[in-house]
Amino acid sequence: MNRSDNPYQAPALERPVAELTSGEQASFLTRTYAHLTGAVILFAAIEWFLLGSEAGARIAASILSVNWLIILGAFMLVGWLCSRAAHSVRSVPLQYAALIAFVAIQAVIFLPLLFVAEIRAPGTIRSAGLATLIGFTGLTAIVFFTGKDFSFLRGLLFFGGLLALAAIVLGAIFGTALGTWFSVAMIGFAGVSVLYDTSNILHHYPRDRHVGAALELFGSLALMFWYVLRLMSRR
Repeated sequence: MNRSDNPYQAPALERPVAELTSGEQASFLTRTYAHLTGAVILFAAIEWFLLGSEAGARIAASILSVNWLIILGAFMLVGWLCSRAAHSVRSVPLQYAALIAFVAIQAVIFLPLLFVAEIRAPGTIRSAGLATLIGFTGLTAIVFFTGKDFSFLRGLLFFGGLLALAAIVLGAIFGTALGTWFSVAMIGFAGVSVLYDTSNILHHYPRDRHVGAALELFGSLALMFWYVLRLMSRR
């Protein structure tokens, strides 16, 4: 039977990356990481502008004055919507809009932490960024060189995410500070997320979802950077 006549075969654009030729896989991964790089550059540009402006200081003060549970809830909701849009919407412009919106929202959420880090320990932002980049690159290399499918980590991420969310909610309600060990645990959680997302992209993503793949990777990278910066700024 001709493969194109098989009713159970996924459409060409929806075939997972693992079923593509080596050239097609390389093209997909190149586009994915190019978009991830673009997202990181956009994030850095937004933060550079906001950190050097009065508007940025006002935004940071406004965020700090709001109940953190509201900020967390809004962030999770918008993040979920952006991720869903980037993965399910066929329109390429809408996929890009979802990625850009997600990066912009992350930049705003990060703003208070960046202001505090710069005041407490100048230079910490750069050090945290470098440490995050090294960690992310190392974990990515593990997936690419081993070729292992880390999809089994999904359950760990689900329950770990629930525990982290519960700790954040309880900390906000009872005014309990989440200290050094929480940051260390969340850096580990982010590392597991990088392994899972990278493996998922390498083995299971459809070939036309490079924008969504970049969004997922950026989310894990941002999570790691948040807690590395939080840990370093407390020292």
